[in-house]
Amino acid sequence: MNMRREWLEKDYYKVLGVAHGASDKEIKAAYRKLAQRYHPDNNPGDAEAEARFKEIGEAYRVLSNAEERRQYDQARDAFARGTFVGGPEGGGAQYVRIDDLGDLGEAFGGGLFGGLGDLFGFGGRQARRPRKGADLEAEVSLSFHEAVRGVTKTLTVNGPQGRRSVQVKIPAGVNDGARIRLRGKGSPGADGGHAGDLYVRVHAASHPIFERSGKDLKVRLPVSFAEAALGAEVAAPTLDGKVTLRIPPGTPSGKTFRVAGHGVPTPSGTGDLFVTVEIEIPDDLSPEARGLIEQLRAAERDHNPRAHLGV
Repeated sequence: MNMRREWLEKDYYKVLGVAHGASDKEIKAAYRKLAQRYHPDNNPGDAEAEARFKEIGEAYRVLSNAEERRQYDQARDAFARGTFVGGPEGGGAQYVRIDDLGDLGEAFGGGLFGGLGDLFGFGGRQARRPRKGADLEAEVSLSFHEAVRGVTKTLTVNGPQGRRSVQVKIPAGVNDGARIRLRGKGSPGADGGHAGDLYVRVHAASHPIFERSGKDLKVRLPVSFAEAALGAEVAAPTLDGKVTLRIPPGTPSGKTFRVAGHGVPTPSGTGDLFVTVEIEIPDDLSPEARGLIEQLRAAERDHNPRAHLGV
């Protein structure tokens, strides 16, 4: 009998919310409903929903396979009666009363696969194998500049061994929603096995001025009508201060300029800054300014900027 530890630890029928005698059709319908509810696409950043989705998938995989379901039912029934099921694959199943083991039975029952269970053999195993520790999940919130520049954070991680502190080095240029894998930072392994991994979900704050697109930054820069019409050199903000941007004469509102090398630094290189100018029209013109604009309108009386539209 090919037996797994999780078979005795989890009631797959309960996971799917169906009766033990449920038909294949009922099991499939329950799986589809739960899988849609807990799918990661419908629960972005929800580690608990992601774990539940994996558990639902494993339950359906076992219960939808007739042979695995038969073995699963047989194993749980035997364990419920106080017997241990073992023996090599392909051979006859062996039943041992846990109660007959005396003091060893308690140790065996309390740590089924970590104690004497391996001596009887699960799935043909006659010796204990190293087992990797469980993977753990954590979340970290970063400011915009921490995400862009990189930072080292100390996180509190909850695992089977309790709460502990872990230092996490966040690389420069990490995106909001990124999932960072830290090898060996999960739960310790057993019997010489490797420790599990720690997966850290990143939540990065937005910036009041800059909009981020991968390793590039975007910013909207107001300019006056005179600056756009006659041309000018104006200051534009960057993450490190400011740069001088040359506005050519006749620049229309919405024109975007690229400032190379002033984006987000990442391991694959630094992005660029894209500056989009917006012509700002004052709503409180002085009499002098209004007079000058009236002169401009008079000088442009023969120019129709909408002629190409046929109006």
